[in-house]
Amino acid sequence: MNAAPITLWTHALAALLFGTLALSQWRGGGVLPRAPFLAGLFATALWALAVAGLDARDVATRLAECARNLTWLWLMYSLARREPNDRAWPSVRAVYAAVAVVTIGCGILALGSVMVNDARAVLALLRTRLLLQMLGATGALILVNRLRQGSVWRRHSGERMAIVALAMMWSTDLLVFASAWLTGHWPAGLIDLRGAVMVALTPLFSLAVQRADERKMQASRTVALLSLAMVAVALYVAVTALATAIIGSVGGSYARVVQTALIFGTTAALLALVSTPWTRAWARVLVSKHLFSHRYDYRTEWLRFTETLGAPGTHEASPLDVRVVKAVADLTDSPRGLLLLPDGAALGTASAWNWPDAPSTDQPDERLFVHLAATGRIIELDAVRAGTADPADQGCVSRWLRDDEHAWVIVPLRHLGQLAGAVVLARPAINRALDWEDFDLFGVAGRQAASYLAEAGAHAALADAQRFDEFNRRFAFIMHDLKNLVSQLTLVARNAERHADNPAFRADMVATLTDSSDRMNALLARLSQHHASRAEKPQPVPLLALAERIAAGRRAQHPVTASGDPGALALADPGALETLISHLVQNAVEASAAGAEVQLIVSAADGKASITVADHGRGMSPAFVRDQLFRPFVSGKPGGFGLGAFEARQLAEGMGGSISVSSREGAGSSFRVALPLAPRTMGGMELAA
Repeated sequence: MNAAPITLWTHALAALLFGTLALSQWRGGGVLPRAPFLAGLFATALWALAVAGLDARDVATRLAECARNLTWLWLMYSLARREPNDRAWPSVRAVYAAVAVVTIGCGILALGSVMVNDARAVLALLRTRLLLQMLGATGALILVNRLRQGSVWRRHSGERMAIVALAMMWSTDLLVFASAWLTGHWPAGLIDLRGAVMVALTPLFSLAVQRADERKMQASRTVALLSLAMVAVALYVAVTALATAIIGSVGGSYARVVQTALIFGTTAALLALVSTPWTRAWARVLVSKHLFSHRYDYRTEWLRFTETLGAPGTHEASPLDVRVVKAVADLTDSPRGLLLLPDGAALGTASAWNWPDAPSTDQPDERLFVHLAATGRIIELDAVRAGTADPADQGCVSRWLRDDEHAWVIVPLRHLGQLAGAVVLARPAINRALDWEDFDLFGVAGRQAASYLAEAGAHAALADAQRFDEFNRRFAFIMHDLKNLVSQLTLVARNAERHADNPAFRADMVATLTDSSDRMNALLARLSQHHASRAEKPQPVPLLALAERIAAGRRAQHPVTASGDPGALALADPGALETLISHLVQNAVEASAAGAEVQLIVSAADGKASITVADHGRGMSPAFVRDQLFRPFVSGKPGGFGLGAFEARQLAEGMGGSISVSSREGAGSSFRVALPLAPRTMGGMELAA
């Protein structure tokens, strides 16, 4: 009888995989005994090939199965002999011998079934062989469990993988044989499952043969969980199929209804069980505890930890405080957490993640802060409640943390010897005591999270410093402008003593005082923290009119004249341009002798409109012009702020212009401000006053 397509493909694939693995291990290596392991691989490949090419019930297939079972028993026996000082070894050896005899007996019965022509005798031999096969599989599982409890399981991960694979193989065999014995026929679905299980065991055997000096391929916990889930689903399907088959044979007319209720009820119960957080947590703990040498997959945990901390967009733009709690809580599958941050010399509640009824206190916790800052110890709150914790830990935990049974552990966040905060985690779904791996991981994660909090604090401090710096820069410019106004008013007051009787001087003095008052009010407005200097939209500015207005405002202070091209229109911000020229005029007045004329000369050429401020004062050296003139807080005048030329150039460059300087010591200086010439198409626009 030919095999079904699924049986053919699953067993053919298993034969190919086991044969390939056997050939790849021909030269030896790994931690498993070489001879029995190779024999087991080749025998399994031969048996799977026989199932695919012949049939699971063919005598050759049954003999190949006996050979497969004997070789794997040989491997288990070789592993068991590695147990040092096993007092029960004589009894264990007897069990191995008994299972081997039972397996050989199954082969003899398989041969006998083809030599007997009586149908009743064949059926009796079949049922006897099934009982022996169930007995052999049960004995093999007992021996596997013996290996699981010994030192072989703890010694090397490769041996653990082989033991797990053998346990799955014998369990599947027991299920198939029990189903066949109970139902009286070979269940095709379970035979297909048997081939699929053998295919799934190939990766486990591959992991079992890794050499210690080679780069190892390690199965992740995700793969292990998925494999466990697949095995569980397969077992569920097999058990359900077996149960429905039994019900069908004894249920009579109501068999179909009972089968439907069974399938529906068990499926619903399984889905409800799998959907609970407790089940998922239990599965992760089971896999980590029994299949891996470490509790945590450190690579995966660290990638998730840093992703949570550094990528707020993936977590609904949560603030850093909440992301810190979530990142630490995810390490142990804690469902919620609480962040405590320093409040002076104490710890106060800052934020909570997924913990609406988190414990809290009205007063910051000083004792906890002092203890964590000094020791950096991770505190297990269950030990504190039980009175078994370190006395220092016992004394620093306040009642508000003791009273909440959900609070599980306190993780300090230390950065460069300073306490940046602490995270209180809630108890995970699978409650357990903390071990050295938890403490090590919490310690590293706490330092990393603390660095993020410290960096955020540094950024906040830098932002504050930048705001203060911007305010200081604004204040420095205002002080410079105020100094210019004070100098201007001082000269007006000095000249008033000599020209107070002159009506024209009095008119100029009133204009100067009015202008100075307006400018001081503008300076006060600029000091406001809500003030932000916004440049006006560039517009045509008649430079000669601007120069004449500035000259008229200085008339009571110092002789200033304006001349040049009346048609020169600059494209500029009127207010910024007036401030710029006023700075240069003030510098020229201060550099000139009393009565020495300061000239404002307006011109337009080569697409530029320019205004030149020229004086006949003391002048500047080329080195000063090149290296010092436009640097802030550097001045060639006693008591000067050194900001006039610096702000003037910033204003000019902000309007797309430039400032050039020509100066000679003892002969005076000339500052030329060049700005973009207003296009002719803008000539009809309203000119800036």
